[in-house]
Amino acid sequence: MNCLTTAWTAHESELRGWLRHRVGNAALADDLLQDLFLKALRQGERFCAVENARAWLFEVARNTLADHLRVAHQMVELPDDLVAPVEDADTVDTLTACLPRVLSELSPDDREAITLCDLQGMRQADFAKAKGLSLSAAKSRVQRARLRLRAQMSQVCQVQVDDSGRVSDFVPRPLL
Repeated sequence: MNCLTTAWTAHESELRGWLRHRVGNAALADDLLQDLFLKALRQGERFCAVENARAWLFEVARNTLADHLRVAHQMVELPDDLVAPVEDADTVDTLTACLPRVLSELSPDDREAITLCDLQGMRQADFAKAKGLSLSAAKSRVQRARLRLRAQMSQVCQVQVDDSGRVSDFVPRPLL
């Protein structure tokens, strides 16, 4: 094992510097260097058959570093009093649970205008053509249907709106 001792003595400081430069942590670099030495030691007499010991040591150092980085996970210490965030669904998104029931309580004309234009994305011009209305009459019909839907949602689902006009809370209605 004299060949390992000779190679290690000749290249240890260069390997240590290379590892420290790569990991930025002297203690970790020393740990990886120790792992590298153990891998070389496990080679036994086969290490003496290596033509270029420096190249072999650097290749194994690179692989050792790659293995470490592959399995390394950054761990951050969290305070004991840290509360896990609760994943609340957006109030407006959950408000859609009220929509089918409230829609069923609207007049057929209002329900159709809301369903076609707002839920299915039909253009109001196409809605006007389909219903034989002028564009302004169709827009008025959709607008009035929206107002009645909003009033019904506010009453039935007890929708609460914040100062900026956004839905802040509501009471869900049971499904039909």
